[in-house]
Amino acid sequence: MKPQNEVLSGIGTTIFTVMSALANQHGAVNLGQGFPDYDGPADVIHAAAAALLDGRNQYPPMSGVPELRQAVAHHNKRFYGIEADPNAEVVVTSGATEAITACLMAVLNPGDECVLIEPLYDTYLPVVRLLGAIPKLVRLSPPEWALPRAELAAAFGPKTKALLLNSPMNPTGKVFTEEELRFIAGLLEQHDCYAICDEVYEHLTFDGAKHIPLMTLPGMRERCMRVGSAGKTFSLTGWKIGYITADRSIAPNVTKAHQNLTFTTAPNLQRGVAVGLMKDDAYFAGLSTHLQAKRDKLGAGLAQLGFDVLPTKGSYFITTDFRPLGFNGDDVAFCRTLTEEAKVTAIPVTAFYASEDAPSHYARFAFCKGDAVIDEALTRMESWLSKRRG
Repeated sequence: MKPQNEVLSGIGTTIFTVMSALANQHGAVNLGQGFPDYDGPADVIHAAAAALLDGRNQYPPMSGVPELRQAVAHHNKRFYGIEADPNAEVVVTSGATEAITACLMAVLNPGDECVLIEPLYDTYLPVVRLLGAIPKLVRLSPPEWALPRAELAAAFGPKTKALLLNSPMNPTGKVFTEEELRFIAGLLEQHDCYAICDEVYEHLTFDGAKHIPLMTLPGMRERCMRVGSAGKTFSLTGWKIGYITADRSIAPNVTKAHQNLTFTTAPNLQRGVAVGLMKDDAYFAGLSTHLQAKRDKLGAGLAQLGFDVLPTKGSYFITTDFRPLGFNGDDVAFCRTLTEEAKVTAIPVTAFYASEDAPSHYARFAFCKGDAVIDEALTRMESWLSKRRG
């Protein structure tokens, strides 16, 4: 048989699938995959359920039902002052992963270069390569994950077409500062590039950190494709509803990409999300308060066990250095051992790097879980460590 697609054939099973399967096998508390173990707002769910029964179950408009496109535009204006035409500058997709893919498809040609920032979410790199574009990787370094300006500037050149920016960032929990964003904006203008902005954790920021969409900076409105996620904002990850805000000069190509990926998205779920985006300010403020308490609970417990806990200003995740525990193996071995022996699952952070020289002594834990689940995980790890030290 002739060889199949080289990029896809070269991708192993995603680490999230591997670790979740291992967690199930060993009855582990799964703090690996980033999904809540509690349901989203009842009014949003009820709106989607009612919409399923109102006789509107055929193909919705390709770019999204009017109610959701209008809600996305209102959300942009309400939180960030971004004016967007719901009929020409908003596209609804089947999840943020599809949204990011559609945005990359909209602007990248074979041979174009795309700047990516490590550590990175595991779908970014394969999509860039599938499009025939060339990834240019820039690495942030723990524990502060500061933007390496000289290295970032060096990654841009005559062939650079786009930057993919994730803030708040998975897995680091970094929220890019206005100063860092201004530096990035300067490079985009200098090299006449686009930005795909993965902002799915936009409402999940802590300690007073403020999410600033790159799109709001001077000169960025026409260059940015801003991606949001109902899954993260409403704790409904299984719904797979994403939305893109992009200038009318870019949105038609984004829509064409969406047409060739999924064409459209479940209309009842879209209508439920439209209700969610119109919720009052207290809901959105409460997201951060609620999750910050969970971050603090898990972080304090991990620190007490001996982990070095890195700061996290946003997202669902805490990154830890496990070397103080005296474990001599790499992060893959640690996470496997933790799952098999302690019955707690985390994700090895090397899974978020493309190169082999990545730091191999960090594990990522998700804190978007019920308090009882977090407590149980900490109790199990304490017992495991006591036995190892005993």
